[in-house]
Amino acid sequence: MTRRGVDAARQEIAGPGESAARVTLAWAAVTDVGHRRQVNEDSVIVEPPVFAVADGMGGHTAGDKASAAAVERLAELADADGSGSIDERRLDEALTRAARDIDDIAEHLPLGAGTTVTGAVLSFEPEPCFLVFNVGDSRVYSLVGNEFAQVTHDHSVVQELVDEGLLAADDAENHPESNVVTRALGFREVPHVDYWRLPLRPGMRLLLCSDGLTKELRSDRLRMHLAARLSAHETAGALVDAALAAGGRDNVTVVVVDVLEAVGSVERSAYNEGSAGTRG
Repeated sequence: MTRRGVDAARQEIAGPGESAARVTLAWAAVTDVGHRRQVNEDSVIVEPPVFAVADGMGGHTAGDKASAAAVERLAELADADGSGSIDERRLDEALTRAARDIDDIAEHLPLGAGTTVTGAVLSFEPEPCFLVFNVGDSRVYSLVGNEFAQVTHDHSVVQELVDEGLLAADDAENHPESNVVTRALGFREVPHVDYWRLPLRPGMRLLLCSDGLTKELRSDRLRMHLAARLSAHETAGALVDAALAAGGRDNVTVVVVDVLEAVGSVERSAYNEGSAGTRG
């Protein structure tokens, strides 16, 4: 398990150049190996402007190294950014480099290695927003006012069955192929990333998580914890504790990001404007 960045109860982030835009965020990341795994193959980054969760695959150190490769390439992107201008192209390049790193790691592994990755990048272009990205079945959720939504769309066999009307959404997590993803970084595949833009709004809250959370807790439980409006740190810890109490069958990693203030952001609903987003 690799972690980059530390929690923050309050941090102001200014827009680029002479821009009057500024955003105040709070965030926290909590992870646990769970009750059945021997190794935590999740990795996480909370280094503004980049927040992300990677869930490694490949068994033991292979999955751990794969998720770490994704986080390290995203950390390079965060370290190089001073303008709030990380866009889809730069994220594509970073994730492609990560995929190549993973392929090198897995060169002599018969089953290969890979990782899912999902996250949100704070951007000020053309207006303050979160650029949400996803490969695989880790997820990003948003809570804006009373509107709770899953922002990302799973890349998995069961999600394809749900989309085709062949499987009820409530039955997806118990399906025998619930762990089979259709996109990942690694496995000699070119990354295919989906993107969404969510305009910032004061009070909005993001949840980033590996599937170790969503396989244990239904969406109504997730909404309940986010809507309780405890601090980001308390909320992340409560979600992990709830997943462990519900079974803890997998590694579980949670990142909560709160928008405390947003100067220069739009006033309309972030969910209504951003949920359709742009898809890669």
